[in-house]
Amino acid sequence: QVPLVESGGGLVQAGGSLRLSCVAPRAITSVFNGHIMGWYRQAPGKQREFVASASYDGRTDYSDSVRGRFTISRDNSRKRIYLQMNNLKSEDTAVYYCAADREGNRSWGQGTQVTVSS
Repeated sequence: QVPLVESGGGLVQAGGSLRLSCVAPRAITSVFNGHIMGWYRQAPGKQREFVASASYDGRTDYSDSVRGRFTISRDNSRKRIYLQMNNLKSEDTAVYYCAADREGNRSWGQGTQVTVSS
């Protein structure tokens, strides 16, 4: 398990931007680097869904619903990942979770609320 702490959520109007951050404060750098880091979200009454992921070597992946609007990045030396969210829509409202995946094991953060008002 890799303890993860998210921050950066909040309330924003449609069309606005937010930047989420996730840090693994107690992981040693080599352990952090061995994980694929990602963001998931869960809206009220819906299942948790994949948003974006980034591997150590810079490969990224996005869900179709956010591709072109969201950008995931990672700073391996600081054990952090970020999610830059632009052109936010009301349907992006959800609790956003940071995740760390390695060899079939996944760790979750506590989540941060993002609310987009129309």
